[in-house]
Amino acid sequence: MLRSAANARAALGLEAGIEVVVQGPGVKLLAQNSPAAEASTNAGQLGVDILACGNSMRSAGMGDKDLAPGVGTVPAAIAHLAQRQWEGWAYARL
Repeated sequence: MLRSAANARAALGLEAGIEVVVQGPGVKLLAQNSPAAEASTNAGQLGVDILACGNSMRSAGMGDKDLAPGVGTVPAAIAHLAQRQWEGWAYARL
């Protein structure tokens, strides 16, 4: 997903907002102790926001303190994605 985000950044330029919203069991990959933690932390250098679904975090027994540095949260991924689409953002499911 981060490779796709990097490719999108290269193609769309710095003006485009890019968010990766992670939901379901995948939120565990955003934890501080995850093997993917460094990659998600480094996404900020690309100007890509990594956001974890709060509902999925709750289901996984995670709190904000468990997330890797630089990872943000949204209360519900489905609602966030719908809101972004209403605002004119494009949605690409990976």
